[in-house]
Amino acid sequence: MDSKNKALTPKLVKKLWVAFVLLILLMGASYIFITGYYANKYNQATTQQVNANIANHVIQEKFTNASPFLEDGSVNKPLFGDLMHDMMAVNRSIEVYLLNDIGEILYSVVLDHSDNAPSKTVALGPVKEFIKTEGASFVKGEDPRNPGTKKIFSAAPYEVEGRKGYVYIILAGKDFQNISNSLLSSYFKQLGIGATLLTMLFSVVIGLISIWFLTKNLRLITGTVRRFQEGDLDARIENPEDSDIEIFANSFNEMADTIVGNMDKMKSVDLLRRELIANVSHDLRTPLAILKGYIETLQIKKDNLSEVEKEEYLQITHDNVDKLSNLINQLFEYSKLEAEQVTPIKEPFSITELSHDLVAKFKVIAQKKEITLQIENPNSNCMVFADVSLVERALQNLIENAIKYTNPHGLVTLTLNKIDDNVEINITDTGTGIPVNEQPFIFDRYKQVNKNTKKQGYGLGLAIVKKIMDLHDTTITVLSKPKEGSSFIFNLPAYQV
Repeated sequence: MDSKNKALTPKLVKKLWVAFVLLILLMGASYIFITGYYANKYNQATTQQVNANIANHVIQEKFTNASPFLEDGSVNKPLFGDLMHDMMAVNRSIEVYLLNDIGEILYSVVLDHSDNAPSKTVALGPVKEFIKTEGASFVKGEDPRNPGTKKIFSAAPYEVEGRKGYVYIILAGKDFQNISNSLLSSYFKQLGIGATLLTMLFSVVIGLISIWFLTKNLRLITGTVRRFQEGDLDARIENPEDSDIEIFANSFNEMADTIVGNMDKMKSVDLLRRELIANVSHDLRTPLAILKGYIETLQIKKDNLSEVEKEEYLQITHDNVDKLSNLINQLFEYSKLEAEQVTPIKEPFSITELSHDLVAKFKVIAQKKEITLQIENPNSNCMVFADVSLVERALQNLIENAIKYTNPHGLVTLTLNKIDDNVEINITDTGTGIPVNEQPFIFDRYKQVNKNTKKQGYGLGLAIVKKIMDLHDTTITVLSKPKEGSSFIFNLPAYQV
């Protein structure tokens, strides 16, 4: 198989096999340990249940015809010698102990009872629990020959000649433990080999199935990613909700959609950049050509031109310099807004006072065109929370635009209305209006409208207004009918004093 079509690399395959081998060893060891532990516990519980009444039998058989104590109060050792002989003839692992009522060992054949030997005791808690349940529960008691070790036992109470105590019988003594350990070691080896082989078999089967499922999904992922890499931008993992890799499939599909969307956006931005450069070049070329023409005329015909003509040529030159300067300023302003380099600094201010200042500023220009510029609700004091310089720039562009497209003897009105928690600003003119099919595009930069009139395009003014509205999380709406005029409406949050 070609290395390009492999779903797993040799390094990953090696790691997977190492992981499976370690898993097999861990599972085998765990299986052996658990099985041995519960098998041993089961054997002990069975032995204790089978021999639960042996202590009662000892008392009934031996203590009925003979007392465990002599007349001087000492232990009847010959009786216990015969008892141990009988017991060991049946089961060599049994050890019999005679206890008093506080757990002290009075006698046992398997212990040293010399004067120097320390006395031993057996905790009575397990003994009493065993007697209470009549041997039905699995209980381990202390092994007197191996302090700290717990062994299965049988126990029964006795009361002879005013003496009380317990017959305590260890069912799995030292000999039993030695034989058990020897056999258990042998069986553990056999069990270990069998369990390991069986675990290995099942683990290999499970591992192969897991790797097959894993490589199946990886092959699907790898193939789709490679198709996308090679230029198939429509490549997606189909029906991700039905696959074993739903989360990854959805993530890849979303990533691919994002990449394609960004590529489309980059293409759109590149197209807009080219259009912008073309439009800017055209708008810059016009005033520059006029400037060059009139300056050359002044240089060539300066001796033949009258003072009035010279003044006229200089005024035209001056006007085109202003136009050129304004266009360059707009370009810088729009580029900063589009690059998100402008952060609004919002503060409370009076939109009414700002409107009065702007109307006063543009009144002279409006009067030259014989246009009436006015404010409605001039006495209302509307406070808003916004960036005063950006709002001023937006209103300035809208008023300039309204005056530009309003014919002589027309009317431009700036209206302020407080509506609930907002202040509505409306700039209305009685100008040429905007065709309905052109209205959705008037806020695009350098969108050309009214191509059959002398006033072509809205330049960057309205595009700047739209960007400013976006920075204030508000929208601007245009209402217009051809030959009836236009209204530009936007809202700003009112400042609550």
